[in-house]
Amino acid sequence: MTQPVIGEDGLARCPWAAGDPVNMAYHDEEWGMPVEGEAAHLERLTLEAFQSGLSWLTILNKRPAFREVFAGFDADTVASYDVHDIERLMAETRIVRNRRKIEAAVANARATVALRERGGLVDLLWSFRPAESPAPRGTSEQVASTVESTALSKALKEAGFAHVGPTTMHALMQAVGIIDDHLVGCHRRGCASLPR
Repeated sequence: MTQPVIGEDGLARCPWAAGDPVNMAYHDEEWGMPVEGEAAHLERLTLEAFQSGLSWLTILNKRPAFREVFAGFDADTVASYDVHDIERLMAETRIVRNRRKIEAAVANARATVALRERGGLVDLLWSFRPAESPAPRGTSEQVASTVESTALSKALKEAGFAHVGPTTMHALMQAVGIIDDHLVGCHRRGCASLPR
């Protein structure tokens, strides 16, 4: 079981955050912190889908370009993308050029716009917050998916979303603070316990 790692600054962190400064900054400043608004939630959902099969560091390093080409993840703008926009994105070397993921991002923006009639993306995502967050003491106690992430995946697919499998949705729930998966002893543990 891998436990929190003490950094040169004396702070304990989840092991994945040790070493690379980009990962460390993301861990310390964002991962597990609640985000506000539709665009912020759509961004995290989109980036988690693009990350599938890749390292998160790859996505973090490309995030400024993703934000630019996906119009700050404004759902209305991305929902209006057509085949010409998809071809433009396929030619964009600064992002992950995977046609299925790009098409899913556009479909997910359209589904996000449609969800507004039923309370919106943010409310849907947070409705799957478990009564209690996990409290892993080591990486061996962390899981790839849960009952809640599986149910969220199903609800999103029924609403027209793509590339939203249970593991990807678990990662999303971790990222936006729906659950707090920082290891016990990590200095960021508890950052997701803010009331929404």
